[in-house]
Amino acid sequence: MKLIIEFVLALILHPVAVVLVWINLAARTDMAVGKKTVWALVSLVWGIGPILYVLVGDGTLW
Repeated sequence: MKLIIEFVLALILHPVAVVLVWINLAARTDMAVGKKTVWALVSLVWGIGPILYVLVGDGTLW
C-alpha cells in the first residue's frame, strides 16, 4: 500500500515541479538560451531532474 501511495504522489508532484522549473527558467535573465534549454530537458528526468535544478542550477521553485 505504501508503494502505491508513493507512486501516486510521484505522478502528481513531478509534473508540478517540472512546470515550476520551466516558469523559473522563463523568468531568468542571467542564463543563456542554450543553458535554459539544457535545464528544461534535464528537469524532465523523472524523480531527479527538478532536484538537480535546485541544487546545481541555482534555481528556486517558488
